Amino acid sequence: MAKFTRYYKRKIGLPSGSLIHLGEKKVERTRIKVIDFSEEYCLHKELLNVEECRPYKESETTTWINIDGLHDVRVIEAVGKLFDIHPLVLEDILHTGQRPKIEDFEEYVFLVLRMISYDEQQEAVQEEQLSVILGENVVISFQEKPGDVFNPVRERIIKGKSRVRGKKADYLAYALLDAVVDNYFQVLDHVEQKLERLDDELFSDSSTETFQKISGLKKEMILLRKSTWPLREIVNSITKNEFEVIDESNQVYYRDVYDHIIHVIDILETFRDMISAMHDTYMNFVNNRMNEIMKVLTVIATIFIPLTFIAGIYGMNFRSMPELEWEWGYFGVLGFMGLLFTGMVLYFRRKNWF
Repeated sequence: MAKFTRYYKRKIGLPSGSLIHLGEKKVERTRIKVIDFSEEYCLHKELLNVEECRPYKESETTTWINIDGLHDVRVIEAVGKLFDIHPLVLEDILHTGQRPKIEDFEEYVFLVLRMISYDEQQEAVQEEQLSVILGENVVISFQEKPGDVFNPVRERIIKGKSRVRGKKADYLAYALLDAVVDNYFQVLDHVEQKLERLDDELFSDSSTETFQKISGLKKEMILLRKSTWPLREIVNSITKNEFEVIDESNQVYYRDVYDHIIHVIDILETFRDMISAMHDTYMNFVNNRMNEIMKVLTVIATIFIPLTFIAGIYGMNFRSMPELEWEWGYFGVLGFMGLLFTGMVLYFRRKNWF
């Protein structure tokens, strides 16, 4: 969040619609790939520049244009001019910290999503912004870097073994949205395994490192909630509102995605409660350990208080203290202190205080 705030400062004072990339440069070169298809035809290739997208603007086939890399503002601006995309939409595409949302521009629908992945090496949840333009016959997706969750969709389109080949762009947009949501379940599976390992570690070794792992999981839950809850509103608006570019016959598929999102949210809430319980358990362990330490120190102090009192009395330099001239006075007092020590220890053990 602090890193993004630094990026956002670049925009201060600029007019609305100013095209400036806010975020990290995650790829060296912006790449444009296109899949143009119908029920009997499919073309999959990488384009050299935006101008090569022009034949697909008025095409009667369904076209999916995917752009990897948002740092090259000129490319994004050229795509906006070619497909008549509003400058504010282009601004949101380049604004990689955008909250998930949906906007209707009649000729097209603009969606912003958070695409989640799990880095197994770092054992951490990662995210990137996915922006989608849904037109009548074209879907344009904007990603921060190559590598996504859409390979199964691409394979189904290219192999022609999917309903998507016989459908229009609105069904393709559903397929992409469904792939994003389904990948949430894979990420949650990794998070669940991480929770199980951390739960075992919590009861075997309640160290500071364990607490740091719990705090890291809490941050990941916040990230997942921020990505998922707005997505529920987005899909719910699609199922209830009439968008001109979304056919009514495909509403049932979006309702299915909505059910999946609700399931994801339920799992997230369960994980959130588990992490809160683990946090409370850790704090209880720490408090109990501190109480045990304080109890031992209190018992030791209680035992030595009367012994210190006796030693303090016989440490006073008065002449008229009879015990000072007694031959066995030292051993008598020392024996009495030993008996007092033993008696207090036995009493505390009988009370189960230690």
